[in-house]
Amino acid sequence: MIEPHAPAPPGSPPPWSAPGGPGGPARLPVRPGTGRFLVLAGVFVCAACGLVYELELVALASYLMGDSVTQASVVLSVMVFAMGIGSLAAKRLRGLAAAGFGAVEATLALVGGCSAMALYAVFAWTGDWGGMWASGPRCLLVAFSLATGLLIGAEVPLLMELIQRIRRQDAGGAVADLFAADYVGALVGGLAFPFLLLPFLGQLTGALITGAVNAVVGGALVLGLFRRDLTRRARWLLLLANALVLAILASAAVLVDDFERAARQAVYGGDVRVALRTGVQEVVLTGGTHGRPLDLFIDGRLRVSGRDEPRYHEALVHPAMTGPHARVLILGGGDGLAAREVLRHPGVDRVDVVELDEEVVRLARTDPALSALNEHAFGDPRVRVTTQDAFGWLRGAPAASYDVVLSDLPDPGITASTKLYSQEFYGLARRVLAPGGRLVVHAGPVASSPRVYWTVDATLRAAGLRTAQYCTGGRHAGFATGPDRTPADRSRAPRDWGFVLAARTEPRPRLGPDGPRPHVLTDASLAAGERAARGTRIAGLPASTLVHPRY
Repeated sequence: MIEPHAPAPPGSPPPWSAPGGPGGPARLPVRPGTGRFLVLAGVFVCAACGLVYELELVALASYLMGDSVTQASVVLSVMVFAMGIGSLAAKRLRGLAAAGFGAVEATLALVGGCSAMALYAVFAWTGDWGGMWASGPRCLLVAFSLATGLLIGAEVPLLMELIQRIRRQDAGGAVADLFAADYVGALVGGLAFPFLLLPFLGQLTGALITGAVNAVVGGALVLGLFRRDLTRRARWLLLLANALVLAILASAAVLVDDFERAARQAVYGGDVRVALRTGVQEVVLTGGTHGRPLDLFIDGRLRVSGRDEPRYHEALVHPAMTGPHARVLILGGGDGLAAREVLRHPGVDRVDVVELDEEVVRLARTDPALSALNEHAFGDPRVRVTTQDAFGWLRGAPAASYDVVLSDLPDPGITASTKLYSQEFYGLARRVLAPGGRLVVHAGPVASSPRVYWTVDATLRAAGLRTAQYCTGGRHAGFATGPDRTPADRSRAPRDWGFVLAARTEPRPRLGPDGPRPHVLTDASLAAGERAARGTRIAGLPASTLVHPRY
């Protein structure tokens, strides 16, 4: 918060006229114009670093804890609130602006640079403790947001004081110069995070390097430009503090790969074979060799478990394939397992797979365990894969072109998936259905999330489709597949999958008499799944739309 300066009484000397005194003109080693430029350049860099810390917390919280809208709202609201408190608190340091700014930047570099590793460590090693620590990672997220916001907020009053000490000007002009550099720096930091730091350095190393840049620039600005404002002891203390911060950040950067491997093993176990960060998500494969079951994790959520994946994919595919099925569209399904089940049916002429992440498709083609599990489905000449967002692809797809549409997409409660469970999305899917065509949707767990499940059903009905509901059990407990990642109480992990079969006429989930016999799914288990799903019915739920998501 910047207070206007009251005009001095006529004839009285200005309060900054005492050279070197508090509030007096700074004794700079360069010309005032050059000094002012260097301060504004420092503002630019510090603003860029501050926004990177903010985005880093939002991205990591969304990745570790799920539900990106909630996590982004928590981080941003807490940080903005803390920035106001930090600005008020910094008013008391204006008499020692140079020393105060140096201390703030060193602390901010340490807190911001180490925040990602600290959050990841707490999540990996304590995220499943439960009890009083069930919300430990979320509490730490709020604590880092608060601390980072306080320190960023403290920068503005101190920088304003330093600028005014170089060359006095009216408050409006000084604020304009300061905020111009601040906002341009924020723009650069905001663009650097998704396009440079995240893809090339990753979340952990990116935060550490940002902290190092923050410490170097903050320390150089104070020790190089305003060193005469500090006592000899203060200069040495600030120099040692910055050296210590840089040493900590450098040590963490050297050990970050070992840390990430250890943390990943703490989350997934010691059987990780493949771990990669694509342009879309994190993909991890465990097991699949020496008789151990294959598990595929997407952003920390269990998507495929070799222990029971036939239960899911058979229930997803076979009831929808009863009837005409020459042309099949799979939305999602980059692992190739839904395509495997489709290709078991005679009479299939073409299968189009629309998958967002080309790296998942590459793994499904080339990884020995995953390609064996999907029976090399992507090698079949009838299968064609398109790497594109399913919503955008449907907008350009020809009408009435598919007999069967399979929506094999992540849980509807995941924020990134919400648009793929909207009335608008199902309207597009309805348009591509041929007369007599069927659409089946994976709608999340029934027993643990009945409101989400029946919201999917209500949304399909709002799109002009008639629906039938069923579910299947047998999910491997231990990891979450929905909005949250590994639950604090693993015994509460969802243990069923819910599906909704939709068509223009009243559909009926059943197995075709001429189709292949599934390994797990039977007419009796399908009928039992219908009864179980209908027993959870919640009537009167509104449809979910793009502008009003309900999940």
